[in-house]
Amino acid sequence: MDFATFLIQLLNAVQYGLLLFLVAGGLTLIFGIMGIINLAHGSFYMVGAYLAWSLTSAFGSLWIALPAGIVLSVLIGLFLEWLLIRRLYRLDHLQQVLLTYGLILIVEETRSLVWGNDVHAVAVPDLLSSSIALTDTLSYPVYRLWISAVCVVFAVLLYLLIQRTRLGMRIRAGASNREMVQSLGIDIGLLYRFVFALGVALAAFAGMIAAPVSSVFPGMGNQVLIICFVVVVIGGIGSVKGALLAALLIGLVDTFGKVIDLQIGGVRLLPELAGMSVYLLMAAVLLWRPAGLFGQRA
Repeated sequence: MDFATFLIQLLNAVQYGLLLFLVAGGLTLIFGIMGIINLAHGSFYMVGAYLAWSLTSAFGSLWIALPAGIVLSVLIGLFLEWLLIRRLYRLDHLQQVLLTYGLILIVEETRSLVWGNDVHAVAVPDLLSSSIALTDTLSYPVYRLWISAVCVVFAVLLYLLIQRTRLGMRIRAGASNREMVQSLGIDIGLLYRFVFALGVALAAFAGMIAAPVSSVFPGMGNQVLIICFVVVVIGGIGSVKGALLAALLIGLVDTFGKVIDLQIGGVRLLPELAGMSVYLLMAAVLLWRPAGLFGQRA
């Protein structure tokens, strides 16, 4: 592998890891802070991609579709929390799994009725449609670099929100001791509604910016759901910086595992077994730190 090819794969790994963090960051908030096992989180990623396609078709511009999609996804999150999720806070995980799995089926059927079952493409904006030449024959799309930059900005904003603001302090306090926060006069229900809507918006926004490079198709959220749980487990439940580091590690392991030719004793391990590499990484991390990279021991 020459340097230009290595650089392209490294950029792909970082872009994939940062995009994965954007989805998993929302799951970290919902699972780690609210204690809700949300199996429908990947469906919000899919909804975001379909919103990007439909709104871009309606307005003729992805730049208009993105803010409109964020507003719609926040409203969807607020509505679902009020209608369904708030009833799960004092129930065990079995009820959470059953309800959110049912939500997957509802979202899939609604998607089929509203948008159909075809595969769609979202055009890359003209401003970002060029490529940066790395060699005479290899180049890298500017849009992928833009995705990475946007994800970094969102990662910084999310960290500052949770760690450096009064709202973030209340969110962390509510995660630690819900009853104590309520006794101080803070509306924990409203606080959790905001957290859930933020998690939905992050997943949907990730789907919106990923749509031009991955297409829009039914069930696309199922592909990211399991890997997002892996990110949360590796990073540590409730840790935003842990989710970021875990997502980047998974991006590197997954990307290079598919392009490196590794043989041991005549048996070809990579890329044939690249699909296992992410789970082997999770197992290694949990053997070293059972609570995850930045998780707190119970």
